[in-house]
Amino acid sequence: MRRPQFHVVIPARYGSERLPAKPLAMIAGKPLVQHTFERAIASGAIDVTVATDDRRIADACRVFGADAMLTASTHASGTDRVAEVAATRCWRPDDIVINLQGDEPLMPPALIAEVAQKLATAGAVGIATLATPITDTTEFENPNAVKVVCDAEAHALYFSRAPIPVNRAADVEPGEALGLRHIGLYAYRVETLQTLTRTPPCPLELAERLEQLRALWLGIDIVVGTVDPAPPAGVDTAADLARVEAAMAIT
Repeated sequence: MRRPQFHVVIPARYGSERLPAKPLAMIAGKPLVQHTFERAIASGAIDVTVATDDRRIADACRVFGADAMLTASTHASGTDRVAEVAATRCWRPDDIVINLQGDEPLMPPALIAEVAQKLATAGAVGIATLATPITDTTEFENPNAVKVVCDAEAHALYFSRAPIPVNRAADVEPGEALGLRHIGLYAYRVETLQTLTRTPPCPLELAERLEQLRALWLGIDIVVGTVDPAPPAGVDTAADLARVEAAMAIT
């Protein structure tokens, strides 16, 4: 199967509440955002852009050879930064762009390519994303683990922080999947991306604090690829930095 062409944009915000200046935190001698950039390059993307609100991040990116673009400081989300890059670069409406969060230094390049492939082969679908089976009850009930339920064609029906679907029959065997946990890696058609970012947040999105519900609210199909095992978690805290550095030392 022919691999699709796709762009990758890495939103990288300086003002993280739990880990200030997170993109510049050092891991194994490199800033965190550099590790993420290298993963994106290895995916086979035709280009990779770091989209940031801070000149310090942009300057650091240029030191290690990354294309960095300063985006508006008023953006509410990384998706808005990705959309600004797509508009500035005049990418075509049907082009595929991957939103790879800047705090994902261990994201397998193969999954970046896979989510692009998923969208490229999904016909008129506007968005592709990934999910992984949940077998642990604690994770299933954790509101920080976003769940997704899909139809017979693997199109998302709903995303929630609640444990969905509820199994009223309680007949799930030990080790059997309770549901699917969403992995926040997205592929967009540029036209769909611009539609989303021109639309204000919807009530479901505000209630769940899940931006992807805006697409479902608008009737935009999201195709979901299931991967197992899940990719390693990203970086939110100083403890996560130590975990990632330890993982890199092993590999």
